[in-house]
Amino acid sequence: MAETAQMVQLLSTDGTIRTDDVSAEYLPIIEALPDDTLRQFYRDMVVTRRFDLEATNLQRQGQLALWPPSHGQEAAQVGSARAARRQDHIFPSYREHAVGMIRGVDVVDIVRLMRGVTNGGWDPAERNNFHLYTLVLGSQVLHATGYAMGIALDGDSGTGDPQTDQAVMTYFGDGATSQGDVSEALVFAASFNTPEVFFLQNNHWAISVPVKVQSPIPLYIRPSGFGIPGIQIDGNDVLASYAVTRKNLDEARAGAGPRMIEALTYRIGAHTTSDDPTKYRMDAETASWVAKDPIERYVRFLRSRGETDAYFASVAVEAEDFAADLRRRTLELGKPTVDLIFDNVYSEPHPVMDEQKRWLADYESSLATELGAQA
Repeated sequence: MAETAQMVQLLSTDGTIRTDDVSAEYLPIIEALPDDTLRQFYRDMVVTRRFDLEATNLQRQGQLALWPPSHGQEAAQVGSARAARRQDHIFPSYREHAVGMIRGVDVVDIVRLMRGVTNGGWDPAERNNFHLYTLVLGSQVLHATGYAMGIALDGDSGTGDPQTDQAVMTYFGDGATSQGDVSEALVFAASFNTPEVFFLQNNHWAISVPVKVQSPIPLYIRPSGFGIPGIQIDGNDVLASYAVTRKNLDEARAGAGPRMIEALTYRIGAHTTSDDPTKYRMDAETASWVAKDPIERYVRFLRSRGETDAYFASVAVEAEDFAADLRRRTLELGKPTVDLIFDNVYSEPHPVMDEQKRWLADYESSLATELGAQA
């Protein structure tokens, strides 16, 4: 697991709050949260998991080309996403379904991307600065750092006004830490003192390569070589994810520079629906992590606070309705037009694109004429 004595965990696996020295400084952040926010964490995790299951089923039924499951990583994503402010910019990889939903992305836009009917998915400016999914490992970390450099150079952070100061958060996995792009991003982040949080979801498997092969030391220690502080959290603890991310984003936004959070979690399912984890993973290992399920842990916590069966049942109904609506709208998606291939390559009309578009139209017309003559 690569768990260290310095790992921040606020919620034990039995659902009780920890008060040890490592966690103590973050407890006031959690204690200040209203009950509605604590309930929202649960709703976010449950609906995300149901969405993820429905999307997986749709892919298996031939409705999507590919699907990257997020089962098991809900706490890491929900806590960190809820910790960000509206003005912050979020750069995801391709598994941050909960983060996208929290930032206002319509889940059908994620499905459209995996179905192959869009080349992008959404306008980040219309989705609370949630940028596009990136399937090329690690490249989003460079994009995020470049954007954070711009924020720093424009003076949009470190002004002392938490209502306007901006920060950037980027998500990536343990496999991406072996990419040169991530190291380059850390170099520039440190050099330009960017207002940035690198959020690493260590789900223990870079497809079929275990994290212990990728790194002989805990990954949160790596950024120290670049002059960037790192911290390790229990990624299956939504309260730790929220509190630590809130503190680190506040510090980055205030001008204290970049930092990295390693969230220890686990990919319960396949890397994507084209992967078969039974080929490289032992069932006992997966079972040990299923026992640490972030949602079940949080249920125990909420019950200790007096939440009733009626509340949990209402969230379950909401999740089922959400999934049914997703399925209906997915099946209603039409085929994209040929224009989609050409119209968004450049922000302005471009003569080369116009010529290629005309050529394709002429070619398709000639085929139709030839087929008509043969008939």
